[in-house]
Amino acid sequence: MANNKKELVVLGITLAIFGGLAGGGFLFFGQGKTNPNASSSISNANFDLTTRKSEGEKLLITAESNADKEAAIAAIAKKDYATATAKLEASLSKQRNDPEALIYLNNAKIGDRPSLKVAVSVPIGGNLNVAKEILRGVSQAQTEVNNQGGINGMPLKIAIVNDDNKTEIGVKVSQSLVQDQTILAVIGHNSSEVSIATVPIYQAGGLVMMSSTSTAKELSGIGSYIFRTVPSVRFQADSLSHYTVKKLNKKNIGICFNSEAKASQSIKEEFTAAIFTDGAKVSRINCDVASPSFSADKVVEDMLGDRVDALLLSPGVEKIEKGTEIAIIARNRLLLLGDSTMYTFKTLQLGQSAIADMVLSVPWHPDFLANNPFSANAVKLWGGDVNWRSATSYDATLAIIGGLKKSSSREGLQQALSNPSFELDGAAGKITFQPSGDRANASILVKVSKGDRSGVGYDFVPLR
Repeated sequence: MANNKKELVVLGITLAIFGGLAGGGFLFFGQGKTNPNASSSISNANFDLTTRKSEGEKLLITAESNADKEAAIAAIAKKDYATATAKLEASLSKQRNDPEALIYLNNAKIGDRPSLKVAVSVPIGGNLNVAKEILRGVSQAQTEVNNQGGINGMPLKIAIVNDDNKTEIGVKVSQSLVQDQTILAVIGHNSSEVSIATVPIYQAGGLVMMSSTSTAKELSGIGSYIFRTVPSVRFQADSLSHYTVKKLNKKNIGICFNSEAKASQSIKEEFTAAIFTDGAKVSRINCDVASPSFSADKVVEDMLGDRVDALLLSPGVEKIEKGTEIAIIARNRLLLLGDSTMYTFKTLQLGQSAIADMVLSVPWHPDFLANNPFSANAVKLWGGDVNWRSATSYDATLAIIGGLKKSSSREGLQQALSNPSFELDGAAGKITFQPSGDRANASILVKVSKGDRSGVGYDFVPLR
């Protein structure tokens, strides 16, 4: 236990300095940043979408500002698109992994010409790293389709919206986007909580919402205008349960979840059902990382006392440190499992050898699909690997593009996406939708192994 205590001290030090560490130049796992523009709650009276929405006329990600980018923003505001294009190209030559700049560049090249417009709602103020991961996928798809001549000859314009990952802001954003008839679809929202809160508005307004990151089971079948390109938690739960129970013959499974995160609650429920179906049992030991009385030491002690032989960690993206703390204490004594929230650079950096052999269920991995061009194109564009959120957001944009090729109206887009024959090749495999709006793709399993791709000595690799 002494070694575990020592590692926890190291974990605490790492967390204190984490914001200043570099990630080896790789974008694949992403590193969190605190956004200086994080917003507070808003009321009905003072909400103004123009302060949160931009097609290039204002800077939303101020953390990545530079003189060229600011000059481009000013030029777009004056409709001087030639200057804006030159300045954004200069900005990207210095910061090539800036997706906001690429979207504004694509928009500046369109200028005032007729175009088809799609909004993407991201948590710039709530989780800047996640926002950029989503925007990388969207901007890559926008760049490719516009370079190929657009959608039936019409270029794709993207409007970025900041919802801060807050339900009250997301609701106001959705109301404003529904009223803006130039918006043909919305990519978002990020968190399941925001997506669930906005569904009634999009459904009533007849505006397609395509989430690339919300996994909560409540979104399944919730509305005919609601789609997602990330697999439901049911697929994550089924794949993890089958591997754990059927392949490894584990009989008593523990679960650590986050009661404040809808997606985490969902996977706890779905994983419990899957474990029982596969013939094992779930430990009654309660492990809620959001509980004020949470203690990683006590959780592991109680799990071992209950003869748990495998432990699922689903801490939610905001509490990855607590999930990793459990892993460090439990090292070599429990088979560790994880959901997609643990699929981050931070998990590898904090856990390292303690999480070796941990198995996660994820929507995508760059090495999983042979000969898929997305990963190589992403590396060329951004200078490094991208995260699963970029892949599923790329696919969300591709799906909307494919639907708009059939019809450029809101209703026609919904009908195209709902057609059983709708199918496209995406970054994470075939893009087809079930009647529930869920993507008809299973999750894949990855394992933590020694490697040099991430720069910290350990990588996620596909489990074949």
